[in-house]
Amino acid sequence: MPDPKIISADSIYGQGGVSDTAAEAPFFGASTFMRRPYSRDLVDIEIAVLGVPFDLAVCNRPGSRFGPTAIRAASRDISSWEKQYPWGFNPFERLRVVDYGDVIYRYGNAAAMVEQTQACVADIVQQGAQTLCMGGDHFVSLPILREVAAKHGPVSLIHFDAHTDTERNDNPYDHGCMFFHAVEEGLVDPLQSVQIGIRTDYDKEQDQFLVLDAPWVHRQGIDATIAQIKRRVGVGSAYLTFDIDALDPAYAPGTGTPVPGGLTSNQALEIVRGLEGIKFVGMDVVEVAPDYDHSEITALIAAQLALEYICLQAAAVA
Repeated sequence: MPDPKIISADSIYGQGGVSDTAAEAPFFGASTFMRRPYSRDLVDIEIAVLGVPFDLAVCNRPGSRFGPTAIRAASRDISSWEKQYPWGFNPFERLRVVDYGDVIYRYGNAAAMVEQTQACVADIVQQGAQTLCMGGDHFVSLPILREVAAKHGPVSLIHFDAHTDTERNDNPYDHGCMFFHAVEEGLVDPLQSVQIGIRTDYDKEQDQFLVLDAPWVHRQGIDATIAQIKRRVGVGSAYLTFDIDALDPAYAPGTGTPVPGGLTSNQALEIVRGLEGIKFVGMDVVEVAPDYDHSEITALIAAQLALEYICLQAAAVA
């Protein structure tokens, strides 16, 4: 009896590649973000997806170290569409995107994570690509921003969160104070930055960011929120950071510090889509903790938000 011929997805769907629109069924194959090729060769690559599996800076429930794996797995469910709704195009026909893999560091060593994250981000941006990072807890934004700002100068921060993360303390590894340190280090210009979805207490006299808290967004609506963000950010370089707890726990239960009263999935998606025209230089989506998730709904919206960022960037090169 002859040996059966081993077939590949390419033989059914066509030849794979960084701009290929065909995909295996969601239950086939290894998980990379949106079925992008796994590569650290960034020649002619516009966006590199980087996982930062770290949760040693949390103040409540751990588990976001598993976030990058969960987001990649969930992205399989949205990777097979030829055109992305409502954009009407396939972003991977316009942009070359690869999955760079994860930051590797000696487990338990927060300083090593910072060093290795900065090394990975520096490698990406120095080769001319942008980073799209998946946390990990929100502290990982700080080492990312250090290398983004080294390339682009101080950036405007567009920050979705339930918390401002601007506590003033000396803890070098705390997911509640990294944007205080980012301002102190000159990585972020707070006077051109905005925080959306906030619904926990913060020092209103000391915080220099524009805060559009969750009740404001609910009352004023999506269009007014988009207008305020664009007015605040202006024409300079901007970095998008999305803590998944910006969403109400009904839409994102899989996170370490859930707070009732947050944004809906639709509000978040519509606001992010409305940011077309802003000069983005990178994004991260963080705080997905799959052990507390249900039916992958948190990982799925995180994957969709990351995909919306790619679509934003693809729209800019049309």
